[in-house]
Amino acid sequence: MKTRYIPETLQRAEVDAMQGAVLLEFGANWCGHCMAAQAPLADAFAGHEDVAHYKVEDGPGRPLGRSFRVKLWPTLIFLRDGEEVARVVRPLKAGDISAGFTQIDPH
Repeated sequence: MKTRYIPETLQRAEVDAMQGAVLLEFGANWCGHCMAAQAPLADAFAGHEDVAHYKVEDGPGRPLGRSFRVKLWPTLIFLRDGEEVARVVRPLKAGDISAGFTQIDPH
């Protein structure tokens, strides 16, 4: 599991072409809601270490976040073979996040 949001380096076409289970997490390192979600995310991530995890630093004018219509942080987007299958916004409980993992990762 990644621990810091990094400035946007992915392009939407790259994301759409990704194979397998992927978690895109949009947020910012200074965001209180994002910090609060990290412990439940770590709990939910346990057992799903094979899921590729990208922490994307988001903000106004960032094209990747806009292409996914991200409005609040953190927004977790669960992808399977480049297709969105689940989304969780501002999670506070590991169970809310686990439901997304269940849809993309059979483990």
